[in-house]
Amino acid sequence: MNPSKPSGGARDLRVKVKKPAKRSHSSQLWLERQLNDPYVKRAREMGYRSRAAFKLAEMDERHKFLKPGQKLLDLGCAPGGWCQVAAAKIGLEKGKGRIVGIDLLPVDPIPGVELIQLDFMADEAPALLTEKLGGKADGVMSDMAANTTGHKKTDHLKIIGLAEAALEFANDVLAPGGFFLAKLFQGGDSAELLSQLKRDFTSVRNLKPAASRADSSELYVLATGFRRKNEPVSED
Repeated sequence: MNPSKPSGGARDLRVKVKKPAKRSHSSQLWLERQLNDPYVKRAREMGYRSRAAFKLAEMDERHKFLKPGQKLLDLGCAPGGWCQVAAAKIGLEKGKGRIVGIDLLPVDPIPGVELIQLDFMADEAPALLTEKLGGKADGVMSDMAANTTGHKKTDHLKIIGLAEAALEFANDVLAPGGFFLAKLFQGGDSAELLSQLKRDFTSVRNLKPAASRADSSELYVLATGFRRKNEPVSED
């Protein structure tokens, strides 16, 4: 049975919220969706800060890119769900690996994770994060999404631009063999970004985790095997 829908013949148990006069229709729909989202409920039960934690966990279950002892950077890490999952995967509580998260917003402390409130595109960011990490990164993760305008083409261009900036950052801080994981949207003009990824990594995959909402056009690109130029590329 789909946990987000009532079973056949059963009462509809979804939560419906009375709309106050000042709440917009879109805000009302968002609130009701949050209250009825099974991943949001599971995140609360398991102590995760966001439903996005399940997306990272699912992608890693399938492709095994998070490994004990890694040094990881999480760009746009607020509220910290990806850091929580990654910390468990690399054995941070056992003293293995390191994670540094960066965001424009303040993030509540996460045990063992170094958190920095800064724009990752600031000139000093690559050197600062590499210093905090204690060397080059084994992986750069980005679940960032630009603020939407409601205009699909504009929003696609903004998310591609953000992913390209994250990739440029990754090229500065990744160790050979490292991975890059970033959010995209289906239908965006991502040809140039994918071309850069295929040039700089040995394997490039598009992923759509089940934890992504069915009505969402988001997908993720996972590039593994950061390499020197002119090495062979594997497409999956």
